[in-house]
Amino acid sequence: MIEDSFYSVSLCLSDGKVYKGWSFLSNCTSFGELVFNTGMTGYQEIMTDPSYAGQIVVFTYPELGNTGLNIEDSESSLIHIKGIVAKSCCLYPSSWRNKISLKDFIINKRIPHIFGIDTRALTYYLRTKGVMSAHITYQSISQLTSLLSHDLLNLDLVKRVIKPKSYFLATSSQKISLYDYLNINQAKYYNKKFKPVTIIVIDFGVKSNIISRLMSYNCNVYVLPATTNYESLLIYKPDGIVLSNGPGNPSLINYAVETIKKLINFSHVPLFGICMGHQLLNLALGGSTFKLKFGHRGLNHPSGINQFSEITSQNHGFAVELNNKNVKCLNVTYFNLNDFTIGGVIHNCKPIFSVQHHPEASPGPHDSDYLFEFFVQLVRMIKR
Repeated sequence: MIEDSFYSVSLCLSDGKVYKGWSFLSNCTSFGELVFNTGMTGYQEIMTDPSYAGQIVVFTYPELGNTGLNIEDSESSLIHIKGIVAKSCCLYPSSWRNKISLKDFIINKRIPHIFGIDTRALTYYLRTKGVMSAHITYQSISQLTSLLSHDLLNLDLVKRVIKPKSYFLATSSQKISLYDYLNINQAKYYNKKFKPVTIIVIDFGVKSNIISRLMSYNCNVYVLPATTNYESLLIYKPDGIVLSNGPGNPSLINYAVETIKKLINFSHVPLFGICMGHQLLNLALGGSTFKLKFGHRGLNHPSGINQFSEITSQNHGFAVELNNKNVKCLNVTYFNLNDFTIGGVIHNCKPIFSVQHHPEASPGPHDSDYLFEFFVQLVRMIKR
């Protein structure tokens, strides 16, 4: 690439620290919460994951774009991140699935970004100081003073990413993803042996692969927006309900917590919470949440209990806290084994459980995929 194709750009942190780098765009400006992800792959899924809404993502892996991008791996139809921070960008990807290079994708979608930064040093800084707001800009630093003081904690990001209307996906319409291709015998087994069950996914920013995994277990899926009330949910006569992942502060999603409380108290429908869904379920059961210093974002987080561990994919900035006096109905099933925050719970007497990590693991290891099978088996058992 000729030198004229690069443009000078700055990453300005809210505490005043500034990093200089390069961009493919001449007017690259963005504001968001600066977080880091330690995964060695998955940049396409991360860019399109609604859970990253409002965030500028620092990639610790030294070079992005080696495998390009394709059609199948996007987690939604939109770009949700506020920016990309990376050490280097590969201009000539090599993969049999590649359809477009990362550079061309960034330029076509006009994604704010900055390259040429020592992202591991920046990650160390964020681990020390904690995540903070930041600005990617080509403007002078003096013009950013007012912008950097904006508070991102009080924004309801869920309402910004969900689709306003419900939609339906039948198992017969399922598109085969790479994940399904690798597990094709499992899909054939479930489609032959069992009749379809009806699952509602309450959308707080759902990833496409969660829906895909449910469909591979012969589930017909209704995706309903997070604002759907209890009475409207029951119209669909669900056999089971999944509370999806999503962005932002779970304590702001009071409307969903009230709906989940009614589902727990007045229905006997199995509930499965994932990430944000896990946090909202625990809030509905009397727990609380708190913001982590720098969050859990990566593909190799150990999660387990009692000498049992799985390697999991995680992406969250908040964690659950349980008061044993108030929440006697739950047992902890997983801890994050790096910092021992709560990673999963199960109800003592109702068909309800949740996990903080991503069992659909897109990207990431497949250690926890059995949770979808467990959930569907639970649904079929109660439906009898």
